Amino acid sequence: MKAIQFVEKGKATIGEIPVGALPPGHALIRVKAAGLCHTDIDVLHARYGAGAFPLVPGHEYAGEVIDLASDVTRVRTGSRVAVDPNLPCGTCPSCRKGLTNLCRDLKAYGVSHNGGFSEFSIVRADHLHDIGDMSYDLAALAEPLACVLNGIGAAGITDKSSAPSNALIFGAGPIGLLLGLALESAGAEQIAFADINEGRLGFASSLGFTPIASGSRELLVSERAYDFVADATGIPGVVESMINLVADGGTALLFGVCAPDARVSISPFQIFRRQLKLVGSHSLNRNIPEALAVLSGDRERMSRLVTHRLPLEAMVPYFLAKPSDPATMKVQYVDS
Repeated sequence: MKAIQFVEKGKATIGEIPVGALPPGHALIRVKAAGLCHTDIDVLHARYGAGAFPLVPGHEYAGEVIDLASDVTRVRTGSRVAVDPNLPCGTCPSCRKGLTNLCRDLKAYGVSHNGGFSEFSIVRADHLHDIGDMSYDLAALAEPLACVLNGIGAAGITDKSSAPSNALIFGAGPIGLLLGLALESAGAEQIAFADINEGRLGFASSLGFTPIASGSRELLVSERAYDFVADATGIPGVVESMINLVADGGTALLFGVCAPDARVSISPFQIFRRQLKLVGSHSLNRNIPEALAVLSGDRERMSRLVTHRLPLEAMVPYFLAKPSDPATMKVQYVDS
């Protein structure tokens, strides 16, 4: 089969590799759509996970089941499915508490096991979720949206009664916009985006969000103005500065991935005196079905986040260089 492979640190190629045998409990899917994530770039440069090479990347994907191991009964051939890529051990303290995303030996398709940037993928059948009539490119957003839902769940936002009255998100890229759409689905009414890129702010505005230029006076005078503030940039300076924008009793979500050695300065007295909540979030936690439900409820706007639908061969440059067009949102391999 044709596949993109990380053959060594920093080197991505495309070529033919064997499909492999189908183990018990597994299904073979024909990949129909797979999204590019910044984590894939980190895997390529051995900054995330165990750095297993050679490896087929891709943890955001959906496809059609075309073959099953003889012991599989929960799915059938012809099923249209989205993949939950996380492979927790199931026995460590975090797994036993239900925090499978924090597994001490967490593996994942596209990180430690071959993933979705290939014509076919072998996946554990219990990691497949039916997508009904949803388009494959939309279903491939289920994984990043599930990560977002894990984040807002960690922040205590589960429905309209717990949704913030207003929210500010730093970073109007695809993951930030998914965060905004998920907050809106949960019941938040006023959602603003801060970014330095006017094109991305315009895109956020077209989705119905309030755009605010980073560094503008509008932002500078917004001290203690937002019940919920999230970072989706991974920039330490943004994390440090956003705390002052959180209203008393509010919540700050650290969702962007800062460098492991990054440090910020935060006043513990302010956290105490203003009763602020600082929340972290990592990956998804078996919540693909919830993500599919949110996607199904807002298909038109969600699908707009996919700006590039490309053949497999055209994906390789996106692993090796940052897109130069600021209008680029989610880039996907789509099997047409």
